[in-house]
Amino acid sequence: MDSVQKVTLNICGTDYVITTDETPGYMQELGAQVDARIRNLMNANNRTSLVMASVMTALMQADEAKKATQTADNLRKQLKSFFDDNNRSRSETENLRREVARLKQDNENLLRKLAER
Repeated sequence: MDSVQKVTLNICGTDYVITTDETPGYMQELGAQVDARIRNLMNANNRTSLVMASVMTALMQADEAKKATQTADNLRKQLKSFFDDNNRSRSETENLRREVARLKQDNENLLRKLAER
């Protein structure tokens, strides 16, 4: 992480000074996204105030973040399940290899006994 710094973002004509440990470019990108969303909402309905558009934008961002977190959680669960299945399969494969080796040895022993007769 970078050191803490102040970044100025202009959102809907107002400057906001943000203290962050993120890079200025990253924060500018986020500010531009927020600005675009708010402006789009306000342009879609001329009765939508800056406050209303800001709240709606915050709700949309919160919804997206929550859904992304849920998706990530689901993917983590799936990965854990895949890893568990993989470990079980490896264990079963190793057990089967040992069984095959044992059966081969038994077969060799039986063939030797037959040859001795």
